Amino acid sequence: MLRLLNPANWPLPGGCWICREWGRERLCAACCTRFAPACERCPRCALRLSGPHCAACLREPLPLNEVHAALDYRAPWDGLLHAFKYQQAMGLAPALVQLLSQHLNVPSGALLLPVPLHESRLGERGYNQAALLASQMATRHALPLAVDGLRRLVDTPSQTQLSRQQRLANLRQAFALAPGMSVQGRHCVLVDDVMTTGATLATLASLLLRHGATRVDAWVLARTPSPH
Repeated sequence: MLRLLNPANWPLPGGCWICREWGRERLCAACCTRFAPACERCPRCALRLSGPHCAACLREPLPLNEVHAALDYRAPWDGLLHAFKYQQAMGLAPALVQLLSQHLNVPSGALLLPVPLHESRLGERGYNQAALLASQMATRHALPLAVDGLRRLVDTPSQTQLSRQQRLANLRQAFALAPGMSVQGRHCVLVDDVMTTGATLATLASLLLRHGATRVDAWVLARTPSPH
């Protein structure tokens, strides 16, 4: 019954969450073309490229093999993703997963691991938006999933206004593998909704590599554009 109440499963036409145009698509093709156009992105951090190389990754590369993002974190997506993350708009997940999938070359057998929430945050919010995305990506692409494979041990304060170095300092010792979890010899893919500085993903990638992962990628819905 709850699945039937999900807007993505309504049998009658609905509307696009962005333009409100009537139709079956929750994110219509016109809005995706206009607001999430294909563009050149750095393969290591997913920033838009304005030249042949990403200056940020030349200075300080992330410990990730590849990062894929579907769009930039700006209007109209910022409001939509805020609702998805904080306002129980879980019905957005199928359309967002479909959008992200269009930007991927999905590797066979890669292990999906959502970025974890601290248990206190999970209790407040009631769900982990990254886990929701990872679960649907795993089903869509027939990939293994460790939805609780990573643990957040420290409920770090809000990092919205912090630099990457400040975020990295905040995140030291914040994560661990779940008891009994092994990534030895695995190709791992971290899944999250938004990548800002990459500090969280970098911390998790380093953790996985220390425990024997052979490769770590990241799939995110949105990448915060560089202030420069």
